[in-house]
Amino acid sequence: MRTLETLNFDNTYTRLPEVFFERVTPTGFQTSHLVSFNPSAAALIDLDPDEAKRPEFHQAMGGKLLLPGSEPIAMLYAGHQFGHYVSPLGDGRAILLGEVRNSRGETWDLHLKGAGLTRFSRDGDGRAVLRSTIREYLCGEAMHGLGIQTTRSLCLIGSDEAVLRESVETGAMLVRMAPSHVRFGTFEVFFYRRQHDHLKTLADYVLAGHFPHLVDGPEPYARFLREVAERTGRLIAQWQAVGWAHGVMNTDNMSILGLTLDYGPYGFMDDFNPGFIPNHSDHRGRYSFQNQPDIGYWNVRAIAQALSPLVEEADVLGAPEIYEATMQQTYTDLMQAKLGLKEARDGDDKLRRDLLALMHSNHVDYTNFFRALGFFNQDPSANEHLRDRFLDREGFDWWADRYRARLKAERSVDVERKARMDACNPKYVLRNYLVQVAIERATRHRDYSEIDRLRELLCRPFDDQPEMNEYAAPPPDWGKQIVVSCSS
Repeated sequence: MRTLETLNFDNTYTRLPEVFFERVTPTGFQTSHLVSFNPSAAALIDLDPDEAKRPEFHQAMGGKLLLPGSEPIAMLYAGHQFGHYVSPLGDGRAILLGEVRNSRGETWDLHLKGAGLTRFSRDGDGRAVLRSTIREYLCGEAMHGLGIQTTRSLCLIGSDEAVLRESVETGAMLVRMAPSHVRFGTFEVFFYRRQHDHLKTLADYVLAGHFPHLVDGPEPYARFLREVAERTGRLIAQWQAVGWAHGVMNTDNMSILGLTLDYGPYGFMDDFNPGFIPNHSDHRGRYSFQNQPDIGYWNVRAIAQALSPLVEEADVLGAPEIYEATMQQTYTDLMQAKLGLKEARDGDDKLRRDLLALMHSNHVDYTNFFRALGFFNQDPSANEHLRDRFLDREGFDWWADRYRARLKAERSVDVERKARMDACNPKYVLRNYLVQVAIERATRHRDYSEIDRLRELLCRPFDDQPEMNEYAAPPPDWGKQIVVSCSS
């Protein structure tokens, strides 16, 4: 295990030409304290968890003390924001401390979010607030628990520094981890600047570090584009299957590795609603839940266009179609599993769509219903616990008869099916109201215990944890009214 002083930094991004970044020193808090520490993320960089008990830990992770071997930089990128190209963007309040190489040869960026002004800050103040950092800290770990590719969260550092958003809030810093923070927009900035030599340099760097299996083969850039399209398709299919909306799917928030990146106004759906919009700033619903698959297609077109100087036109045109096929097949497979179906048969798509339409019209809780569906009994008289979730009970009966027939067609065994369904239908998700409770305890009372409780709970979202059953309950009425903005 390593200490803060012996972390194995290997800062490959700083070896690129300096047009790719700005060297910058974090603006640390004058006083800081540890809000939460994540030992499972620390293990990824071989960091001894006892290091979090040292005062030097929150000083280093709060930007006041530079770690030996780190080379802090702010990364340059651009992006399409709500469909409009904006350049430059770059790390306006996040600073890459460096890349830590673990004992397995893996590298993990340590990205300090809320670390002060950079030349990319534009009109921002370079800070983050405790509210938004709690949201990102928890959701990254919740998504990891669900098996969805994501950035990770090492720790959360608090301070007494005042930060102005819609109102005055408490400042904080988040240490985010990922194998890479290169985004679709990192490629876009050099394409639109017509700096194709830098575009090639970036592509070669990403291939060597993260797609080494493509380097020595034919058409490495074209195969890279195809793999990015596939990874993005799988990611968004997973979002759809768990009922989660990102809220701001701009191309600068899309990871080249297919990771869930930049948790702002996200949300897990409570009642199933295809039009769910987690971001109250998204007045036209561009990034609604139901639009995410199409926005993924749009974003893959954008990265394909950015790579067009390096690939053939057929590759540019084909990448969105690869995304679409991957996303649709992955989503179909995931939903088949959520329904407990082992075989693909004609009519399954309609069975699924009819269920979702029924859930929508009856305001049925998405997560809880699919978890409860594991208890479906092929005895028609034994499903009142499911039937009572619907105002339209006859509508549910009509669907249940078809589902029962479908299960019998593949000789489904209820006990075996339930075990499979429990392994893919989570009992616990990070509902917005649960995050809000943790935020209010932290900001009003400096009580951080709920943050750690949620993080530990959501590491095992598929497991029955009887002592935590209250966290699986539908939200109270006030919990359905929470709105989230991009402000952080």
